[in-house]
Amino acid sequence: MSIQIEKARKGKISMPLKQYDSGILSDYVTAVSWSPNGKIIAISSAGGEVILWQGKNKWLTLQSATGLSVDCLSFSRDSQLLAAGGQDGIVKIWRLPSQELITTLDNSPAWVDRLAWSFTDNHLAFSISRYVQIWDGDSNTIIANLNFEASSVLSMDWHPLVANLAIGGYQGVKIWHGVNWDDDPDILAVASACQTIAWSPNGKYLACGNIDRTLAVFELGKPYPWLMQGFPGKIRALAWSSKATLLGAPLLASGSAEGIVVWEKQIQEELAWESLVLEGHEEVATAIAFKPNTFLLASASADGRICLWESAEELVQTLGGVSQGFSCIAWQPQGQLLAAGGDNGELLVLSTPAYQASIPKGFQSS
Repeated sequence: MSIQIEKARKGKISMPLKQYDSGILSDYVTAVSWSPNGKIIAISSAGGEVILWQGKNKWLTLQSATGLSVDCLSFSRDSQLLAAGGQDGIVKIWRLPSQELITTLDNSPAWVDRLAWSFTDNHLAFSISRYVQIWDGDSNTIIANLNFEASSVLSMDWHPLVANLAIGGYQGVKIWHGVNWDDDPDILAVASACQTIAWSPNGKYLACGNIDRTLAVFELGKPYPWLMQGFPGKIRALAWSSKATLLGAPLLASGSAEGIVVWEKQIQEELAWESLVLEGHEEVATAIAFKPNTFLLASASADGRICLWESAEELVQTLGGVSQGFSCIAWQPQGQLLAAGGDNGELLVLSTPAYQASIPKGFQSS
């Protein structure tokens, strides 16, 4: 596999990515996840594989292909534990770097398609139909069983600063508070079903991408959301910048059909959020992600392209390298590497100039 760099819109590439490493899985890449310390990428496939990338040409198989899809991956906040869930209904938790399988949570025949580790505690949340269970890594027990009731769980996201978990589905979002999981959740209502949700890094805003082609943004402490409409399809992807604008709020990017829309909050309440449409993809945008601590936005799509947008507005680089489309992307927390998964099982690791410069010359071609 190789990367093809196409000419950017203005002929200027201010921050080119280069291929650093690549691998191949047996089937569609369902998820890529970085460890918080930035040293490991976990990759899963529709064939059931779980693979670890630990540096150039350093690949480790945690689980070989089973024929049953593994759909979600998450590292604990200390990078010591990796959880995976999928079609067989089993959540597996490995300890790293020993690769010891320490826990197996069997929920079959339910399909576990969402799981996430808390940013504040050693707690893992995973969905089972209409429920989300919370597993405590310190006691190795299930400490909460959260019933969404209205529908199957379609999305969930931990608050970045406190032990609160937002869960989305039919008619909106419910937020449970980890100080007491038995308390009734806060309810944020939407008219349809919330398919994807994302907390802003400062924990002040919650974005909800809805099946009725709307985007709702809730601000903590305010009763009603901002509602954005007119999208060409349902909202498939959301991403917040970890860097704030001069007005104090982060940027929000949303993906719908082949379009990317970037939202910037305005200081005047009546102006709400100003939008900018980014046009660079010809097919459905499958994933979007801001480079940490910058406004550089990466977007991937089913047309087999990754687009890089400087300041989340100017197209500065377009990359290929997969035989069909891209399914998922993820920036290294330190922002020097970008991992991208493909529909045919390709895994690409792309590096920034800063990372390329840091590699000793004797290792650059190894």
